[in-house]
Amino acid sequence: MTTMWMVRAKGGLLYEEFREKAVAAIGWVRIAEEASKGATREQLADAYREVSPGTKEGTIIAGVSQVYRFIHEIKNDDWVVTYSTENRTYLVGQVKGPCEYRPEWTDLNMALARPVAWLQKEVDRDLLLTGSKNSLGSVLTIFKVPESAQRELLAIAKGAVQIPRPTSDELVEVEVNDPLRQTEVIAFERIKDQINRLDWDEMQELVAGILRAMGYKTQVSPAGPDRGKDILASPDGFGFQQPRIVVEVKHRDGKMGSAQLRSFLGGRHKDDRGLYVSTGGFTKDALYEAERAAVPLMLWSLDELARALTDNYQTADAKTKQLMPLRYFYMPA
Repeated sequence: MTTMWMVRAKGGLLYEEFREKAVAAIGWVRIAEEASKGATREQLADAYREVSPGTKEGTIIAGVSQVYRFIHEIKNDDWVVTYSTENRTYLVGQVKGPCEYRPEWTDLNMALARPVAWLQKEVDRDLLLTGSKNSLGSVLTIFKVPESAQRELLAIAKGAVQIPRPTSDELVEVEVNDPLRQTEVIAFERIKDQINRLDWDEMQELVAGILRAMGYKTQVSPAGPDRGKDILASPDGFGFQQPRIVVEVKHRDGKMGSAQLRSFLGGRHKDDRGLYVSTGGFTKDALYEAERAAVPLMLWSLDELARALTDNYQTADAKTKQLMPLRYFYMPA
C-alpha cells in the first residue's frame, strides 16, 4: 500500500494555503536553504546548533528528523494529508514532485514545499472511527498515517459509499515524540468532538455557560426563525453595565462569511461588544470584516470555543458541567 503522510505545519494553520498553492510545506526557515541543498542529518544538526545556540539536543534531533523526512523520505505519488483544527476537516492529496526551497514563502512558514494534487472532497473528522481520529492526533509535524486510517481517509475523499473498517487484529501504530503531549492533543480533539455533537439549543447554553464562568450574567433570547438564539452578557445581567456583550451562535456545517458578519454588526450599538461563534469556522473575508468592524468583535470557531471551555471549566456552574462533563488529570508541565 502506498505510504500516506500527515504534514501539519504550524498546527494546521496553513491548511488553506496548502490547498490554494497546491503544495504541502514546512517552515524551519533558518535551516531550510541548507536542507534543500542535500545536507545530511549531521550537517543539518550542526546548522541548527549554529543558528539556535543553547537549544536542547533532543529538540535539535527531533527538528532535523522532521526536515530530513520531508525532503528525503516522502516520495512522489505518496499520499499526504493535512488537518484544519478550525474546520475539523482533512485534506487528502498525492505528492507530485520533489521538495523545493521557496524563499518567497518564508513569511508564511512554508520555506520547504512539495507540489501536491489535492482531492476536491474534504474529509469530515466526524466520519472517522475513534481509532483513526486518535492515530491522526500526533503532535509531530510529519508522521506516517496508519493503514487503517489511510483507507478510511481515501475512501471518504474519493466518495466511496461504504467506508472500510479495520480488521479485528489490525494494530494502530502511532509515532509519538512526547507521549504526554500526545495525550493532551488527543484529549482536546475529543472535547471538540463532544462539543460538535451538541444540539443547536445545547450549543447556545454552552456558550452562555462559558460566559457565566468568565464572570458575566447572561440572557438567552427565544429561538428565532433560523433556530438561533442571541445571548446578552453583562456584569448586571440586564445590559445596563458595561461591557455589554452581544453574542450570535451558529452551530452548522460551513463557514460564516462576511455577509453574515455585516448583518450581525449592523444592529450593534456603538458601545456594544460583539462575540460571533461559528462551529463551522469563518471565511477569510469574514476574518477581514471582523478586523475592520466599528465595534470590538471577537470570533470563536470550534477551536476557540473548546479552549474557552477548558480554560474556564473550574468556575463553570453545574448546568454547564452537566452539559459537557469533563475530568481533570495532571501531568508534568
